[in-house]
Amino acid sequence: MSTARRKTSTGTGHAAATSRTHVAAGSGARGAESVDPAELPVRPGEEPWTSAEVTELHAELETDLHRLRAEIEAAEAAIAGLMRDSNDGAGDDQVDAGTKNINRESELSLANNARDSLAQTERALGRLEGVGFGLCESCGQPVGKARLQAFPRATLCVSCKAKQERR
Repeated sequence: MSTARRKTSTGTGHAAATSRTHVAAGSGARGAESVDPAELPVRPGEEPWTSAEVTELHAELETDLHRLRAEIEAAEAAIAGLMRDSNDGAGDDQVDAGTKNINRESELSLANNARDSLAQTERALGRLEGVGFGLCESCGQPVGKARLQAFPRATLCVSCKAKQERR
């Protein structure tokens, strides 16, 4: 149950074995080639989006989808193993039982974080292929090209994000 196993996972599993239902973004909407870079908002002083940048962003989000789905599958397999092993506690002392609980909680937390990231990534890809990508969900101003290139799942501009974090 090491973190390195999940971080280096490059599986291409398409179906996440999760308790939530995830619909693949991009599987009926527009693809990267049909996104008009001129439609994507930019902040004053930023260069407009290019087709190559949009294609790169789209590919990054698609790659993240596959990676996160593989992480979720691996984490859920590990959780299933830990749950199976927790029933066989014959001869375990309190330390062994505590260690099993910590490992199980850690795997559950990692799986939930991956699910949240998957949902954010699917949403970002849907917004890129549809409408609303690059606009702050709070104030409606452009999020910023540089911010989106660094963190494509961003839905708030820097000032709105700072306000949110101060709360």
